[in-house]
Amino acid sequence: MAKGDIDARNILIERNLRLVAHVAKKYSTAKVEQDDLISIGTIGLIKGINSFNIEKNTRLSTYVARCIDNEILMFLRANKKLGAEVYLNEPIGKDKDDNVVTLQEVLENNERNIEDEVDIKMKIKLLYEKMKKVLKTREKTILELRFGLGGKKPKTQNEIANMMGISRSYVSRIETKAIGKLAKEIKE
Repeated sequence: MAKGDIDARNILIERNLRLVAHVAKKYSTAKVEQDDLISIGTIGLIKGINSFNIEKNTRLSTYVARCIDNEILMFLRANKKLGAEVYLNEPIGKDKDDNVVTLQEVLENNERNIEDEVDIKMKIKLLYEKMKKVLKTREKTILELRFGLGGKKPKTQNEIANMMGISRSYVSRIETKAIGKLAKEIKE
């Protein structure tokens, strides 16, 4: 094969197909058909044989196994990225009348009905009342700054820490404690 013999190259590919199946078995837990993994691994085998250099003092099987492994891993990573894609026409839930709602419908319908508007305004009013009743001044201030309540721009924990002269981790602890208090109060 090193001298350019295509038949020798094809024999190397054929004789190492079992190695592809062996390497592909490691990935049997992946949510991909074994046949697909073997096909992808075969591409890695061919690339490995084509790029193998006998002068590097490495065994062919060791080098090719790594190429097969890499090809399968690249395929699985690409597949994982595709799995994270969201399509506009996919169902994302159901409305109160048990109709399927898609992301496109939600994006197109930026107007809420009057019942939803009133419900949201009542919940916001309840939240502000609970904040005044349950939270200490510092907790209330941090939540207002953090989430941009009262029409202000939300701030990061670092920005709040610098404004109040305390550490970011302390801001985080106060924020978490305040949210916990509110959640408990609203559940009751």
